[in-house]
Amino acid sequence: MDNTPQLSESQLKATVLQALIPISVLVFLLSLSVYLFGEDSSYGPNQIALCVGTIVAAMVGWKNGQDWKQIESAMTSGISIAIKPIMILFSVGLLIGSWILSGTVPTMIYYSLLMLSPSIFYAASCIICGLIALSIGSSWTVAGTVGIALIGAAAGMGVSVEVTAGAIISGAYFGDKMSPLSETTNLAPAVAGTDLFSHIGHMVWTTFPSIIIALILYTIIGFNIDSNASADDLAITMRLITENFTINPLMLLPIVALLVMAQKKMPPIPTILVGALIGIILALVFQRNAILNLAGDTPNLMLGLFKGVWQTLFDGFALNSGNATLDDLMTRGGMSSMLNTIWLVLCALMFGAVMEHTGLLQCLVDYMLSFVHSTGSLIATTVATCIGANLITSDQYIAIVLPGRMYKMEYQIRNLDPKNLSRTLEDAGTVTSPLVPWNTCGAYMSGTLGVATFAYLPYCFFNFLCPVMAIIYGFMNFKIASVLTKQTA
Repeated sequence: MDNTPQLSESQLKATVLQALIPISVLVFLLSLSVYLFGEDSSYGPNQIALCVGTIVAAMVGWKNGQDWKQIESAMTSGISIAIKPIMILFSVGLLIGSWILSGTVPTMIYYSLLMLSPSIFYAASCIICGLIALSIGSSWTVAGTVGIALIGAAAGMGVSVEVTAGAIISGAYFGDKMSPLSETTNLAPAVAGTDLFSHIGHMVWTTFPSIIIALILYTIIGFNIDSNASADDLAITMRLITENFTINPLMLLPIVALLVMAQKKMPPIPTILVGALIGIILALVFQRNAILNLAGDTPNLMLGLFKGVWQTLFDGFALNSGNATLDDLMTRGGMSSMLNTIWLVLCALMFGAVMEHTGLLQCLVDYMLSFVHSTGSLIATTVATCIGANLITSDQYIAIVLPGRMYKMEYQIRNLDPKNLSRTLEDAGTVTSPLVPWNTCGAYMSGTLGVATFAYLPYCFFNFLCPVMAIIYGFMNFKIASVLTKQTA
């Protein structure tokens, strides 16, 4: 069966020059957005830039013979793939609020401060997130649970939350990438035409060197932390946490339940909701003062508890301890906190859908294939296409499926084992997705961890190293498996 996408007559009219018009407009506006609004660029300016880019792409499609109904249908279809992620985002917002209210997040932060030294904190954060993601196969779950606690611990120690976020994301995507339970780890070999465990075994050669180098870099950065200043911040934070929350190992029950359910591959939304429900129960038993402080004046105790919990679920938790750093850290969550992220994702998916439907994306891919003359250039082109798909379509699954579908035949023609393609799809498509602010993964990580994408981006060492390793291996012809020789690397 031929999986090559069939283009309509209007799509075939698309040219490289036409494809570059909406992309150039988008790049210009996004750059201007960052220049004018800085870290606030994802809170509206980027969305407008994506909408303008979508309009320009739609106008190109209209010029090539497509009517508005076709383009509108493409946008609707593109947005539809985000329904599940949107539901997860709302659920995670609810989860974060309930876990702060219950004392789960404060307890995780408190124990992290007790156990982790500032000098090894970044490397330890990466390892912890990597191991958990490896066991459950979900970078999102790791970031939304352990990641939040580690960000809090970083703030408590007075170390960089930006570097910590980079370490969290590096570890989470390492584990997600190598886990047989991960959706992307199963998707990549399915698209490329190889089996799961051959794919994982082949990824070892690019993934492990990347994570080792990343850990070395995090360790080096950690050695430069001022331990004396960190110790002072740590003591203040721990005292304030115990003054405002009941700290007890029992508060960790929600995270244990969530991780067990995730490991058993339970559906994500019910899993998250169960975790939130356990958090609410714990809050009602152990954190009544925090609930009542949040609720304000109410006629009676029961109504106050009901109002406080309700408010936390829709608008998040708010702390007034007098310490700005801790208050900012603990004032978050609620379903409403995810609205901006969802706005960004919807705008980005509209742009990607129009680019794909009008044939402009396919045109760019075909143009890039014209430069392929060797195994190294083929892998480099695959990497570039995956990154481009993350930038343009804003979805990591499309960044795996689209290049995989486009280049599968080319790998076959060159007698390359399909596990080379599947590895490259993961090395570039999966791990670069959180580096794009308007990508679903980038928006999620930024919204969940509370750190702007452009702020944590320079410290996601693993996510940069993987595609670089893939390209180096390609041009060196190192660990590139051939169908003819049946290498087992």
